[in-house]
Parts: sequence; structure tokens; C-alpha cells
Amino acid sequence: MTPLPDVESKGLRILLVEDQAMIAMAMEQHLRDLGCAVVGPVARLDAALLLARQEELDAAILDVDLGGIKVYPVAEALRARSIPFMFLTGYSGSTLPVEWHAYLCFGKPFGRDELERFISSLPGR
Repeated sequence: MTPLPDVESKGLRILLVEDQAMIAMAMEQHLRDLGCAVVGPVARLDAALLLARQEELDAAILDVDLGGIKVYPVAEALRARSIPFMFLTGYSGSTLPVEWHAYLCFGKPFGRDELERFISSLPGR
């Protein structure tokens, strides 16, 4: 599949944090199809936190629950660096703590249309 012409995404470095291998593989392929460079995917909080603090990133997609551990420290690190991110969850977005309600949150299953919408919402796109 080729990148969509109305989404300027070529070369965007997107951190992908997802602990379910099949979902991570599908999302990685969707992002690559859109012309993004995928950082990860990573499935563990410590690895995700390291990348969020040190890696050059344009945006991130964060699975809320990584094997029972919440991803919020990664979100905090990204917010501190002014890196846009969105949440992905198998639950309702309303289960997020209030401080995260302003951030985009998509439920699983998750498809290319949602990824395109997120990328289109990034500053400068």
C-alpha cells in the first residue's frame, strides 16, 4: 500500500508502545504504509520510558495498559518534551484519569483511518 497523498507523514518518527504483538505488527505496517518511521514497537514500560526521554520523536501512540502496568509515566515524559501523543485502549477512553481526557484516545480494534486522523492532527501537518 502506498502513502496517502493528503497526509504529510513521510519520515515522521512515531514511537509505538503496544504489548500485544499482533496489534503492534498491524499498527507498525499501517504507519509504514503512511510513510512514517516507526520507533519500536516496544512492549515494556522501562523501554518505552527510555525512548520517550531520549529518542528524537515527532509523535507517539501509547497503549494504556502494558501487561497491567499503566503507560502514564511515558505520557508524562512526552508531555514534558512537548511531543504529541495519543492513547490506545481496549477499554473506554472514559477510563483514563481526568488529566489525560484532553488527549486523543482510540479504542481497539484500531485501523489505518484512525492513524491517518492522528497524523493529520499533528502540528505542521
